[in-house]
Amino acid sequence: MSEVRIAVEQRNEFGKGAARRTRRAGQIPAVLYGHGADPKHLSLPSVEFARAIRENGHNAVLTLEVAGSGKELALTKTITAHPIKGYIEHVDLLLVKRGEKVTVNVPIVVSGDAASGALVSQELTEVEVEAEALHIPEQIELSIEGAEIGTQLHASDLKLPKGTTLVSDPETMVVNISEAAASMEEESASEGEEAAEEETSEEA
Repeated sequence: MSEVRIAVEQRNEFGKGAARRTRRAGQIPAVLYGHGADPKHLSLPSVEFARAIRENGHNAVLTLEVAGSGKELALTKTITAHPIKGYIEHVDLLLVKRGEKVTVNVPIVVSGDAASGALVSQELTEVEVEAEALHIPEQIELSIEGAEIGTQLHASDLKLPKGTTLVSDPETMVVNISEAAASMEEESASEGEEAAEEETSEEA
């Protein structure tokens, strides 16, 4: 994952009113914390931050160029978006150091095609891992190419990049491959029984 540089400003006003004024100015209210340091209240440029997240994912590591305070390395920890309008309301940033390991959730991408007649159910969409702050994988791919019916793949089956270790329970199921035809037959039988019951009711 590439490092992204963003110029930010320190905030001296707090509260809902100040946050609204910050957003109207094209900025996002944010807090930087970690390593026992006092939290820093910052304003992130909306367009640049949104681009960084879009291109690098929610685990983007940012080099914050803080006006009048030098540079800080930070991991995007929590992004709060408006529930209806979708714009970013607030961001929590975690202060990190080069070489430091962090624990994050990484998306799982299932690729390939299972055997004919199989129904693929992805039970887990992301996995918790520990990785060096500047080498967090953007995603972890799990291939099911040719997997037979009855196959179950767990977190322990994920191939993690070098330097990345699994934090999630290794027994957590990621993908379950069952027989699609059986499910369809059961559904058809159920629909047939319901139709028969309706006809009986109408005749009565």
